[in-house]
This record gives sequence, C-alpha cells and structure tokens, in this order.
Amino acid sequence: MNGKNKYMNPYLAGVLLGFVLLTTIYITGRGLGASGAMKSVAVSTVKATAPEHYENTAYYQDYAADHPEGPMKSWLVFEMIGVLIGAFLSGTLSGRIGLKLEKGPGVSNSTRLIGAVLGGLLFGFGSQLGRGCTSGAALSGMAVMSFGGIVTMLAIFGGAYAFAWFFRKMWITR
Repeated sequence: MNGKNKYMNPYLAGVLLGFVLLTTIYITGRGLGASGAMKSVAVSTVKATAPEHYENTAYYQDYAADHPEGPMKSWLVFEMIGVLIGAFLSGTLSGRIGLKLEKGPGVSNSTRLIGAVLGGLLFGFGSQLGRGCTSGAALSGMAVMSFGGIVTMLAIFGGAYAFAWFFRKMWITR
C-alpha cells in the first residue's frame, strides 16, 4: 500500500488471496468460506431463543450431529473472526476506519440501504441453495477444479453483469 487511503494493488491482492486459499487447503484440508459461519450463528440463535423448536426440527438435529462440540466451535466461525480482526487492522493501518454510504448520484440513502439489505439477504439465501458462498463454493471450488465451483463463479459474475445493465443509470453521472 502506498499511503493513507490507498488500496492494495488488486492483482497483488488476488495472488495473495490465492496463496491464502492454497495454504488453507494444505493445512486444514478445506477451502475458505463465510456462509457456514453465518449458519452457525443462526443455529446458535435458534437454539438459545427457541429451544423447543430446535429440539423438534430434523435440520437442527442433523446440524448438531455434524457439530458435536456445538455450532460455534466450527472452524468457519474462527475464520470469520480472523477476517473481521484482519479487516479492522487493515482499515486502521490505512486510515480508512469510518462509516460511509457509497452510492451513485441517482440513488437516495434509503434506496441504497434497502437495496444492500435485500441483496445481502438474497445472496445469503442463494448461498444456502448453492451449498456455499463466493468464497466457499466459487473460489475454493475453482481452486480444486470443481465443475460446480466454475459454474457458481460464472453465475455470480454473469448475474452481476446482467443486473448492472439495469441499474447502471443509478450509479453513472452524465
């Protein structure tokens, strides 16, 4: 990084991410992922707030059988804690800590926030249908030459390009 408020070269960042992914596969036998950590948080929340529902639902019982030490002892939870700590340190060191709402000139604050929340919910739902998020299904899948990983990455980028055409006027100034 070249100083305050500068970003890392995206090509260098991509290469470093690739090395992190390969190291993770080598050390843990698994790739990266984020949606599994959110699933652990959701399962823990249901267990704490609706224990009867948790005990009577096959999905939660299957999840508990797969995670005998508890849902929050998943390696993905610790990975995401590390990601949050690393992001905070990176933002602090580069002077980019703060609240900021990025949007185009044709977008109101409420439209941007509603769009971000809806997009996040849809992507989270899709990651469960697709058996993983961008990191887990696409990036880690492609690293091990999984056909599903390649299809997932093509779908993510294809969908982004398709939707960008419809929403481009909100972001571009003329």
